[in-house]
Amino acid sequence: MAAISERKIEIVRQLVEAAPDRIVGGLQAALAETTDDSVLAGVRRLVEVEARDRRLRNGILQPIAPMCIGDGKGSGRLVFPVRALACIWRGLKVISPDGVADAAVALVDYRPGESSNEPFDALVRLAANALRNRQTRDFEQAADMCDEARSGGADLFALCLDLAPVVRKTIPKLPDWTAHFGDDTTASARLAYKDAVAITDDAGPRFFELLSAQLPYPWMVLRIISAVMDKPTERYLADSEMAVFGERVMREIEEALKAIAQLDLEAGPEAGRSAGKRVELITFQISEMETCIDLSREHGWGHDIVKFKKSLAGVVESHLRNAEKFAAAALPMQMMKIARVRRNVPKLNAMPDPMTTRRAITLLTFVQEVRSSANYGGFAAARGKLLEKLGDMLDTYVEEVLDHLRTGDVEDEAVGYAYLEIAAEVALLARDEKAAELVRRRAAAVRNEGSQNGNRQAKVS
Repeated sequence: MAAISERKIEIVRQLVEAAPDRIVGGLQAALAETTDDSVLAGVRRLVEVEARDRRLRNGILQPIAPMCIGDGKGSGRLVFPVRALACIWRGLKVISPDGVADAAVALVDYRPGESSNEPFDALVRLAANALRNRQTRDFEQAADMCDEARSGGADLFALCLDLAPVVRKTIPKLPDWTAHFGDDTTASARLAYKDAVAITDDAGPRFFELLSAQLPYPWMVLRIISAVMDKPTERYLADSEMAVFGERVMREIEEALKAIAQLDLEAGPEAGRSAGKRVELITFQISEMETCIDLSREHGWGHDIVKFKKSLAGVVESHLRNAEKFAAAALPMQMMKIARVRRNVPKLNAMPDPMTTRRAITLLTFVQEVRSSANYGGFAAARGKLLEKLGDMLDTYVEEVLDHLRTGDVEDEAVGYAYLEIAAEVALLARDEKAAELVRRRAAAVRNEGSQNGNRQAKVS
């Protein structure tokens, strides 16, 4: 089988080099079983080489690599262009190939907190100087990209590289720093901060930016700031150069509240799940602010936190009410007179409306997703009442539809079974998988019973 031409391989190489790490990893996994005689064998080898090179790059430049995202623009956090990182890495391989080779060897048996960091730190210091001096074409391009992304971007990148050795030493300690408050962790964090500001007086905020990029959630850096500053008052933190970290969390909470309020009901269950996760995130962030900063309820952030809590509960409860309304619309009932008695019965004269069903499932997915944040968010009672109502409604509705199907009191059986399937989806979200499976089994049993009756009648005739 003919291989891909060198010209096309070069195009692929350029595309792979510009792709994010996760894309390269995905390509490597997708091409893992490609044989050497396949037309894609050359592409597989190219991707494998790139993936190995990135693992080495990200190991050597570990403190700064997570801060290189997209084009480095328009982010609330301090970030740099990802292409600048690639340029710096290429430049390092040009000006210090032996240093890169030594670091590659050291990385094989590297144990964080135990092994020497010097092979990596030496390269980082070299990169900082080369970036400031625009030593090669690669470093010049990196500097230009950083300056284009933000004013003084190249100098900020160089400063972060200066701080990288200090940050590298702290990375193994971050789980303890963020999980345990105590004298030992506080002292360790303060020593690291002292080492950072010894490099330059204004290094403090950059040091915390670097740490936040290493954390699973950047806002968790507030715990470390709180330890270093001994749980500062809101006024003290807001007047300091660290105010940006508190302001950022408050802005993220406000933006998340708007997104939750604007939940698109027609976007489907993933939209409901995403909105529910935002609710949980807000509760985490509010708790973080309250835990790490001495807030006042009367003014500033503390006053805004009180408003955010009320807004969150209000928005969620509004979605809960709509969930009840759309669930009822997805499983419609109608008033009928039966034996001189008027009662509500399932409306089975037409197939379910897909859009109404989609809206109901979106909202019910949201209701399910907020279960872990309901107590802290202040809407546990409203959620509990909704689930109780939905449970009662489901029990009645399913029994009624099954009865209609058994007695043949329905124009089109397919309509009844379609509504039972929706009832199963509602049961899954309002209760659990067992409840949904029970609805499906009962529907299958009635369908099977009807089929057997039909066969018996056919034999008799």
